[in-house]
Amino acid sequence: MSNAGFIVLILVVITALISYKGFSNSLFFDKYKFEVDRILINKDYKRLFTSGFLHVSWTHLIFNMFGLYVFSGVVESTLGSLNFLIIYFASMVGGELLSLLIHRNEGDYSSVGATGAVCGVMFASVAIYPDMGIGLFLLPSIPGWVFALLYVLFSIYGIRSQKNNIGHDAHLGGALAGMLLALAMNPSVIIYNYGKILIILVPTVVFIYLIITRPGALLVDNLFYKTHKDFYSIDHKYNAELTDRQQEVDKILDKISKKGMGSLSKKEKETLEAYSKQVR
Repeated sequence: MSNAGFIVLILVVITALISYKGFSNSLFFDKYKFEVDRILINKDYKRLFTSGFLHVSWTHLIFNMFGLYVFSGVVESTLGSLNFLIIYFASMVGGELLSLLIHRNEGDYSSVGATGAVCGVMFASVAIYPDMGIGLFLLPSIPGWVFALLYVLFSIYGIRSQKNNIGHDAHLGGALAGMLLALAMNPSVIIYNYGKILIILVPTVVFIYLIITRPGALLVDNLFYKTHKDFYSIDHKYNAELTDRQQEVDKILDKISKKGMGSLSKKEKETLEAYSKQVR
């Protein structure tokens, strides 16, 4: 077995062992999973890294490790074992950082999984060999750059529609980190493949820019399509809004108890002031 293959095997074994412990020990799982408030308020930054070794099920774990096995060979053989590891872990953290940016106002948001890191390796492979064939299950193989573009568009849609529990944001962040690092490590590929690389990078970078500057402009809901249909009566709607408002205030009070009034944003202060007027 080559050194590169051995390194991937070690990664798979360590991830499997840590994931298995998480399956059977909820306290261990909760201690190391990605969770917004634990990172932003408690400064528990290790979760940006440790969450990539946890999974929610055997299916989740096996799918990720299979993806790692499939795409790791291209990256390791071209860039070397050390650079492969840099791409893997940087993509893992990069994916979590984008997830943290998107969900920064959702304190209880949590996630686990190595998919961000695996996506980084996959997109690094595409950056090096954009015409490599990629096929899923029984579907015909398509050029890697086409697959990557479709994956980016699907991830963008998934982030904005929020129709499932898949961490599309971490996947997209990891993919971007992996591709950029591969290009930095092997810049000669840009000369030959710049067109295909730009087709993948431009929508990804533009989307992330809009997330930071104009997040409201990317909502999927419109006059013709609604992701959230309203079947509540007026009373139910009022009670739901009241419950949501109370939960929001509870999070703010918890934040005050941990970090003090000075940690509150302008919006949080306004929310607390408005609530205090209502309960007088």
